[in-house]
Amino acid sequence: MSADDVIRAHEKALKEGTDRARSLAQTLLNVPYGEGDGEKLDVYIPSTCSLDINLVIYLHGGYWQFLSKEESGFMAVPLVDKGVVVVAVDYDVAPKGNMDLIVSQVRRSVVSVVQQYSHISGLYLCGHSAGAHLAAMVLSTDWSQYSVQPQIKGALLVSGIYDLLPILSTCVNDPLKMTEEVALRNSPSELVSQLQLSSSGCHIIMAVAENDSPEFHKQSEEYYKLLEASGLNVSMENVANTDHFNIIEQLVDGDYHLTKLLLKMMGKS
Repeated sequence: MSADDVIRAHEKALKEGTDRARSLAQTLLNVPYGEGDGEKLDVYIPSTCSLDINLVIYLHGGYWQFLSKEESGFMAVPLVDKGVVVVAVDYDVAPKGNMDLIVSQVRRSVVSVVQQYSHISGLYLCGHSAGAHLAAMVLSTDWSQYSVQPQIKGALLVSGIYDLLPILSTCVNDPLKMTEEVALRNSPSELVSQLQLSSSGCHIIMAVAENDSPEFHKQSEEYYKLLEASGLNVSMENVANTDHFNIIEQLVDGDYHLTKLLLKMMGKS
């Protein structure tokens, strides 16, 4: 398959999973978390409500320039079945959005969710590829600049990018137009000290696909080592028989390794 065909197949798989989740779960769609057209989120709600609700915020991948919340509800079915609320977040992909704006948007989406769902007992993040980068940026937020201090209990970072400098010279940066300064301030690997302050009680699972490219393995391993050296609660998963795309697509399955890890993190296994 060509690169374009691979991405089209990935988009199709995520869209089909999201459509299925929308048909099976209660939903609140297009909930605004800000003033911008792209600042909306979808909420997938369990049929049984309890006061002890866990909530997962999913941040989609797509190299910061494609995909949306319309393909981001696929993981909801096995989680909603276990009483977990799933929130899929939209942000302005490039070229409409730049990296500073995108990071600001996902941080504000988390603030909005915490304000709207004050009764949640556990807040968790999940992100894939560019979305794993954004989830790591959320973990590294200086919350003193915001109206709330979210207590994020766990994060599943899947096949992420944690140092943006190597991207500057690639075609991925063409629509983003990042300078070195922008890349540095939006690289989680540069913000580990801030992460220690904001997410010290958070269990971070870093996952990489067995057949991910060498750069994805390198980025995950180096970021894992930085977190581990800082005394954070972090573990590393090299997921067998997966590639960069199906490692996340399989979260539609309740028996999939990463689905089980996410549920275990929430005490739902």
